[in-house]
Amino acid sequence: MMLEQEILIGKLTVPNRLVMPPMQTNKTADGRVTDELAAYYRERAVGSRPGIIITEHSCILPDARAAAKQLMIASDDMIPGHRRLTDAIHEGGCRAFVQLNHAGSNGIDTPVSASNVNIPLKKLLKRPKELTAEEILSIEEAFAAAAVRAVKAGYDGVEIHCAHGYLLDQFWSPITNKRKDEYGGSPENRLRFLTETVNAVRQVVGGDVPIAVRLGGADYLPGGNKEKDAVKAAVILEKAGVDLLDISGGMCFYMRPGHSEPGYFSSMTEKIKAETSVPVILTGGIKKPGDAERLLARGKADLIGVGRALLKNALWRETV
Repeated sequence: MMLEQEILIGKLTVPNRLVMPPMQTNKTADGRVTDELAAYYRERAVGSRPGIIITEHSCILPDARAAAKQLMIASDDMIPGHRRLTDAIHEGGCRAFVQLNHAGSNGIDTPVSASNVNIPLKKLLKRPKELTAEEILSIEEAFAAAAVRAVKAGYDGVEIHCAHGYLLDQFWSPITNKRKDEYGGSPENRLRFLTETVNAVRQVVGGDVPIAVRLGGADYLPGGNKEKDAVKAAVILEKAGVDLLDISGGMCFYMRPGHSEPGYFSSMTEKIKAETSVPVILTGGIKKPGDAERLLARGKADLIGVGRALLKNALWRETV
């Protein structure tokens, strides 16, 4: 079975090709790890043994939350809590990746973004402040500081969140990025914040810790990024040193309008896989192990992410 095959992510050997992608649980207390949250990850690690578990998005700054109960990794005193999560995940023989995120305008605190433009599919109370170049650099440093905490907490890899309408995706999407400086305009410029963040994280974690990017490759909305843009972004990210591409939606969030079939982002991942050499994760609508096997056999991706089905059933591998 292809799902059971090992795969190399950077220098990290992953025991199989099943991925539990990040999904917010609201099981924290003031952004900190609770017994309930640790038990949740332990159940899925032991029960379904994904090769990788990517923990739910962790906020890198106190004023960059997407929700009141979002997990946080914004200060050093949060490291022991995250160590509880990595210990729980490692009990199942799984590799643990942290997902680092800044909500941007799609948050509950101080709304900031690429431009003074709201994301299209969510009603926000006020328009965000456009970040200055100096503020962008400060946030890049915050991503790097959070990555250091993650490594100290025992995570095997780091994922940077650039999807689902959050801050880095707000720079990548032409729907929300109307800048005229070096962070706007061309695909290379719209990805500059992300590639600089990748470089900043690499400098502090070294070459042995794999870096993944969750890329909202296409928006599937008028005026947004298309699949051909996603391919271009993937090539740029590979050149920037990214070890793993976790592909999802952009301003359409984690859904694709008009699609619900297993692997509904597969038309995008197969194009990316054809033009890059780093492993690619496909998620979206995959409910049963047979779905995952078929998508791998058809060359749609290198790893398969199973989200809501695994959230609902810790023993997903036993699903018929």
